[in-house]
Amino acid sequence: MTAAAAARRPPGPGRATAGAITAVATATGPSATVYGVHGAAGRTHWKAFAGRRQLGSATEAVEWASIPPGGISGEHRHTRTEELYLIVAGRGEVLLNGVPHPVAAGSVALTGVGNVHGLRNTGSDELNWWVIETLPPTTTALLSGARPPHGGAPLSNVVVTDLFAQGAVDTTGIFSGPLHRIDLVDVAAGCEQVIGRADAELAVYLHHGRGTGHSSVAGEPVRLAADTCLLIPAGAQLTLAAETDLRASVVSLRVPPAEAAR
Repeated sequence: MTAAAAARRPPGPGRATAGAITAVATATGPSATVYGVHGAAGRTHWKAFAGRRQLGSATEAVEWASIPPGGISGEHRHTRTEELYLIVAGRGEVLLNGVPHPVAAGSVALTGVGNVHGLRNTGSDELNWWVIETLPPTTTALLSGARPPHGGAPLSNVVVTDLFAQGAVDTTGIFSGPLHRIDLVDVAAGCEQVIGRADAELAVYLHHGRGTGHSSVAGEPVRLAADTCLLIPAGAQLTLAAETDLRASVVSLRVPPAEAAR
């Protein structure tokens, strides 16, 4: 697949064809410049990898953002969504309910409903992070016109942890929406690994390495390179064939049973 093909949006007005592996975009190259994000001074570079139209789960968006040394992404309260920040480059501090926590590549910050978070770059290089924003059951019910769960959305915890050190992060007790697990996948040069789930679509961020992704359904192989984001629909599998040592973060996003059966 060419770089241009990899950056295209899925075909048609809705999501990608069932079973198709989509190379959504890469973080390299041109990006939007946004000023005053969440009320903070300065600029943020931003890319949207996927939105509701491309996703089968109750996921608002999969994005990438970057702030320069000294830059700030302003503090703000999450009233309707749960959000994952995964730091992919640089150093900084994530502010959770006013408390700073140091972060670097591999750091995961989980912010549940009702909590306040922000981010600032304390390093000498750009601070880059991957963002996945999902909808808890209360918000999903309100958007569909259904009666929300009794008692509304519970105030949940916030967590900062190191995915690169732990190898996996379970969001039980923090998130109530579709994002329930983050896994670190390392594939040695010359080796292969298969990823895919029947009950969840996967959002994949490639940290480093080169290789080829082979889908379990018909389609061209996907070229794997650093800072590329992939979407794997529920029920599909992707074989990661590494030419050099390859590292990826894999986020599982549960889909409704009817969607998983497609």
